[in-house]
Amino acid sequence: MLGTVLLQAATAAQAEQGEITISIWELALKGGWIIAILAVFSIIAVYIFIERYLVIGKASKEDRNFMNNIRDFIHSGQIDAAISLCKNNRSPIARMIEKGVSRIGRPLGDINAAIENVGKLQVSRLEKNIAGLATIAGASPMLGFLGTVIGMIKAFYDMSMAGNNIDIALLSSGIYQAMVTTVAGLIVGILGYVLYNILVARVEKLVYKLEARATEFMDLLHEPAK
Repeated sequence: MLGTVLLQAATAAQAEQGEITISIWELALKGGWIIAILAVFSIIAVYIFIERYLVIGKASKEDRNFMNNIRDFIHSGQIDAAISLCKNNRSPIARMIEKGVSRIGRPLGDINAAIENVGKLQVSRLEKNIAGLATIAGASPMLGFLGTVIGMIKAFYDMSMAGNNIDIALLSSGIYQAMVTTVAGLIVGILGYVLYNILVARVEKLVYKLEARATEFMDLLHEPAK
């Protein structure tokens, strides 16, 4: 009697241990084709983030003496030297200031408008593919919910076909798909949302810097020559 009890306890422990040690890969496979799409989404999201993060980081670097040199060149009348300095600097700030320097001699309103247009163009280039990251952040939870609905439909279909011989193992496939796709969709959606907001914050910080340098340049044009 005692041996039978111990055997049953051991069998239950092994079954419980088997449930705990199920791998993430095995769980993912139970999600079906929706998991494959979510996996692709996650790869794209990480790629966009890394690529844009590096590009924005490079664009945010600024030579501290850049504006001082531009001021000295303009006050000394060396417009060509100022333009050459801008061309040798590949930052968005240099592209914006270059357009302003090339417009010196025209009305200040025209210069300001030209600088703003170049600034908007540079920001637009920096925001490339960020909208795709936002799309992934929004679409992934909905795709996961779609997997949930499909899984539950499958579970109820299996239940209806089983008649009176309903078994938990028969329903597990659809329930697994429902739960796994929900979790995966939320994970990818949260990941995309966080990465998107990090990039947006960095772009906004750079936009503020562009606006500050544009204002500094316009003030520079009002300064008397030394």
